[in-house]
Amino acid sequence: MRRLRNRLAGALLSVLALTLTATGCGGSSPAASGAASGAGADSAAVRAEGSVANRVEPLARRPEPRLPVTVRSADGERVTVKGAERVVPLSGSLSEIVFTLGLGDRVVARDVTATFEQAAQLPVVTRGHDVSAESVLSLKPDLVLAETTTGPREAVDQIRAAGVPVVFVEAAKGLDDVGPRIRAVAGALGVPAAGKELTRRSEQRIEAVRAEVPHGEKPRVAFLYLRGSASVYLIGGEDSGAGSLIEAAGAVDAGAASGLGKDFTAITSEALVKAAPDAILVMSKGLESVGGVDGLVRIPGVAQTPAGMDRRVVSVEDGVLLNYGPRTDQVLESVVTQLYGEDGAR
Repeated sequence: MRRLRNRLAGALLSVLALTLTATGCGGSSPAASGAASGAGADSAAVRAEGSVANRVEPLARRPEPRLPVTVRSADGERVTVKGAERVVPLSGSLSEIVFTLGLGDRVVARDVTATFEQAAQLPVVTRGHDVSAESVLSLKPDLVLAETTTGPREAVDQIRAAGVPVVFVEAAKGLDDVGPRIRAVAGALGVPAAGKELTRRSEQRIEAVRAEVPHGEKPRVAFLYLRGSASVYLIGGEDSGAGSLIEAAGAVDAGAASGLGKDFTAITSEALVKAAPDAILVMSKGLESVGGVDGLVRIPGVAQTPAGMDRRVVSVEDGVLLNYGPRTDQVLESVVTQLYGEDGAR
């Protein structure tokens, strides 16, 4: 999610009429009223129709870290991890991986985007989506896990300067990053075998969902980033981060297919008409911020698209939509079910 925030920040520099200072995209939320709903059964936990389970499913066998280990951090540094009794993951996705590996009892803090049930009561060590070095250090961690997009860098450098090992993990760009990120976290925690097991489980579950995607004409899906309180209305392009998820759901990324080469572009009637989406993918809080589906179709151009005319909206919780972590199969299942319906009909 932090990667998405950075991409949005870059996009907004070129959209001078928009302001994002009062918003953030972290945190999960129930699906907004009016959104299409429906979801299949989940092996981890019962979840609300059309949503992703608010709990992670740890591996059956709890691994025991074998430390010390020396790993290559994604920022190029070689980092030696001597202990993992007090771990601070600086993104919701990284927290999800640690908990799903079975080591959640070692996590002592969270990022604002770690909103799943097992982590929800942990202290937050971010301030306005930026890391607070003072808050992290006050918890006396022996390992900090960060994304390559985690910032500000000065805060991370301050944590390292205090002698705390900081291991960076490449930020997620798509489905192909699920396994490598799990293995990177597991390696830093000294549980590589558990990392391989979780990777295998996650990839098998994703493939099982993909196998059930209806065949036929591919619907065009546009990913919209919405923050109504700040009048931010963006359409995703090639680098929005949603493309691989949309394609795995058997659909076409309408923004990218219409020639939007950037990550995000301000929504205009012309851009939406050219994209011509059959369905619109949004984050739940974004949909809520514009007043649900009724408010969404009032955004200029939306009502003129096939998606707007059919009120065909796919809504997924903010905290998991683009995490590309162990719950990615649930995210994909939710998208597929909302997109095609329980019977697979368009």
